[in-house]
Amino acid sequence: MLDFQIKEQSTEYDVVIIGSGAGGGMAAYELTKAGAKVCVLEAGQYYDPADPKYITQLKAPWESPRRGASSTRAFGDFDAAYGGWDIDGEPYTTTKGTQFHWFRSRMLGGRTNHWGRISLRFGPDDFKRKSIDGLGDDWPIGYDDIKPYYDYVDKLIGVFGTNEGMHNNPDGYFLPPPKQRLHELMLQRSNKKLGIPTIPSRLSILTKPVNKERGQCFYCSQCSRACQAYADFSSSSVLMIPAMKTGNCHLITYAMAREVLTDPTTGLATGVSYVDTQTMTEKVVKGKVVILAASAGETARLLLNSKSARFPNGLANSSGIVGRYINDSTGASRAGIIPALFDRKRYNEDGVGGMHVYTPWWLDNKKLDFPRGYHIEYGGGMGMPAYGFGWGIEGINEKYPTREGIKKAAGGYGASLKEDYRRFYGAYIHMAGRGEPVPDYNNYCEIDPNVVDKYGIPVLRFNYNWSDYEIKQAKHMQDTFEQIIHEIGGVPLGGKPDAKSNYGLAEPGKIIHEVGTARMGNDPKTSVLNSNCQAHDVKNLFVADAAPFVSQGDKNATWTILALSARTSNYIIEQKKKGSL
Repeated sequence: MLDFQIKEQSTEYDVVIIGSGAGGGMAAYELTKAGAKVCVLEAGQYYDPADPKYITQLKAPWESPRRGASSTRAFGDFDAAYGGWDIDGEPYTTTKGTQFHWFRSRMLGGRTNHWGRISLRFGPDDFKRKSIDGLGDDWPIGYDDIKPYYDYVDKLIGVFGTNEGMHNNPDGYFLPPPKQRLHELMLQRSNKKLGIPTIPSRLSILTKPVNKERGQCFYCSQCSRACQAYADFSSSSVLMIPAMKTGNCHLITYAMAREVLTDPTTGLATGVSYVDTQTMTEKVVKGKVVILAASAGETARLLLNSKSARFPNGLANSSGIVGRYINDSTGASRAGIIPALFDRKRYNEDGVGGMHVYTPWWLDNKKLDFPRGYHIEYGGGMGMPAYGFGWGIEGINEKYPTREGIKKAAGGYGASLKEDYRRFYGAYIHMAGRGEPVPDYNNYCEIDPNVVDKYGIPVLRFNYNWSDYEIKQAKHMQDTFEQIIHEIGGVPLGGKPDAKSNYGLAEPGKIIHEVGTARMGNDPKTSVLNSNCQAHDVKNLFVADAAPFVSQGDKNATWTILALSARTSNYIIEQKKKGSL
């Protein structure tokens, strides 16, 4: 049970930030650099990918102490993912007949330690979707408002890629991309015949150094384990640790935020009440400005749990919009095997930890039966094989004779199994679509009135359903995947997903790109924040994660979270100088 003797720290910080991921890390970096005294609350543990205590890079699967047993982490024992969709004692619920999977991170740097580093800018059209297709709402800002901050993030953090001159996939300041591997060269050639653009990826991995504190990628292909050379972007290594080195950042780990505290007279935020999860005591940290950056879901939870006589429906929620319009990227995938790559020559083909090429959205939705687009991520090559035979290629040998001209089912055991492993290794490709949903008022998260977590904090309840728009988009993905596999001379693996499975559309939340629970807007009646991510109702309360997003875009959200956080941080600094905060 909690110790309800609340312990209040005497120090009042200039800024209290909840969360240390992309948004929280950027805010801490910018504000401490400007001289502000900042306190960061992190619900999980400390983490530094360069500390030998945490390093898992360059270890083989069989080196796991849990070899052959279930993993203790969501993406495997060696992945830099402390947390998951299901955390003991920290439940969440869904309304009847709906689905949502909520990934929570519990470590310094949050999800940025193990993400795919796909670092895409939103384009001009992504901020004005209602003006284009009449659905949802336009953002109160446009691309030109955020472009300087995208430029800043490119230069500060580092991202490789190429300038392509595509209107809604804006160019940036890119490091040289890694060379394409064999399967990627084949995809580029065959996709060109189909009119499907396939260009160098844009990943925040350093192919050249950007400063003395960070190294260069050495192509171990294990970025999901977080880089001990700091050669990829993780908020822990690139933003939080430098912020702490300024002497202006006080980090409190194992600090589960309960609510934002406010002055009953002025309504201004005065600090944060949190639970020390190690001692199970409740504590208070005071601040002149409070920034929420603990993820779109957690930000909604905090606002809705921060009730008072002045804010009976939750903090900054006079509009009733907090928790509404939550949306996650759509996702569908398909795999194939390329007979032309059977029995291929062995050589080091690791590359960066992810794709070297991708396909940005290339079609006009006005000519299609769904309103928003998607991009395609590609995988394959001669990476580290996983446990088990897998790959779904049983029966392939029956169509394609071995070197000895024998037709046989794949697999088996002993020498036959080893022979097939060698034969098929490097011939596998897979592709995944990541698309934009249409935000819906009826997709929301709220406080479950009947459930609390082990810290006594009321939990979130989700209500989420895909619409026909997203299902039709997934069908288009599957049709495109089959077209690509056939054009490259490959064989699709497994049956093609059909309407019964929503064409393989991933369940909501599974892509871990949720945004939009505290959307920005010009009208306080229909939005939570203004265009500077400042609460309409509470002028010293800001949000720096994906909660302010008005729409998702067909791009991953991280680069926009970083750019918005930098923009908001600069606004806070300017307002402080003016005496307005």
